[in-house]
Amino acid sequence: MRQNLNLVTLGVQDLGRSLQFYRDGLGWKPSRTSQEVAFFQLGAVVLALYPRDKLAEDATVSPVGSGFPGITLAYNTRSREEVDEVLQQAEQIGGRIVKPAQDVFWGGYSGYFADPDGYLWEVAWNPFWELDAAGHLVLPEA
Repeated sequence: MRQNLNLVTLGVQDLGRSLQFYRDGLGWKPSRTSQEVAFFQLGAVVLALYPRDKLAEDATVSPVGSGFPGITLAYNTRSREEVDEVLQQAEQIGGRIVKPAQDVFWGGYSGYFADPDGYLWEVAWNPFWELDAAGHLVLPEA
């Protein structure tokens, strides 16, 4: 298997509400949207929004569940200041700040917000990692 991630699909309760958050609030442009799914090109990865019950049905699992889903998404910034700006924007469009931005144990600066479905997004500035001109994360050589 190639070391690659192509698509992240979030099972959402209300596609319209999620579109309002990501498209209208964050200003992300969908590449395709229908009554049932929306796709956003995020650099080399695609984010899909799909109704939670339909996603569970496709995976043949129960759509019922709550609490921490065991996954977080991350948005890396070019500066500490940008972390605060992104968290403020997320809160203004209906996101909930879960952890205000702060200096963290690994030497960076980060905070978390939850989208309308409770998916956690870490917004982080990491002084040890580089973002290329396109905004893609470039990990240091091992």
